[in-house]
Amino acid sequence: MVTKSIVENRDYTIMIDKSGSMYESDQLSGKTRWEAAKESTLALAKECEKIDPDGITVYLFSGRFRRYDNVTADKVTQIYAEHDPMGRSYLAEVLQDALDDYFRRKAAGETKENGETILVITDGEPDDRKAVMRVIIDAANKIDRDEELAISFIQAGRNKKATQFLKALDDQLQEAGAKFDIVDTVTIEEMGNMTLAEVLLNAIID
Repeated sequence: MVTKSIVENRDYTIMIDKSGSMYESDQLSGKTRWEAAKESTLALAKECEKIDPDGITVYLFSGRFRRYDNVTADKVTQIYAEHDPMGRSYLAEVLQDALDDYFRRKAAGETKENGETILVITDGEPDDRKAVMRVIIDAANKIDRDEELAISFIQAGRNKKATQFLKALDDQLQEAGAKFDIVDTVTIEEMGNMTLAEVLLNAIID
């Protein structure tokens, strides 16, 4: 099956927003955004581990970012236990780091045949919106085919400005100058009605 083969033989990176607003609670679930994000990250990590058995890359970001390589699902639990939300939400720098690493590995012939998917779990509008847009457009203009690189934003919480910004990334990337539309967005609530395989597939082909 073509769609399944796109999801497999691919590298996966998960970025976790640990800015201070992740401590806020979602009124419906009663959980903090951080708790909801942890559950989603762990579920995604387990799914990615099945198809990317050498481990995934995980970033935590706020004002600064930290990177973990070859992460298993068990390690995700440990990472969450070692961190608490604080600070601002600067996304462009961490995205740039992951994308630079992808293109470096691609040039060295070290990437997997079907490319890479970056899953960004965030609750809010980043503090560097224009920079985020520039980083994504630049990456979209460097790739050879649409499915090669996918960035999926998974929104925790109900910040309307964040929803508007992420929707603009999803719907207006090519209008802003990108060769390919490489962005997909979904909320954690919407994820509840989808299989994890569908979430990963939509990131690539939506």
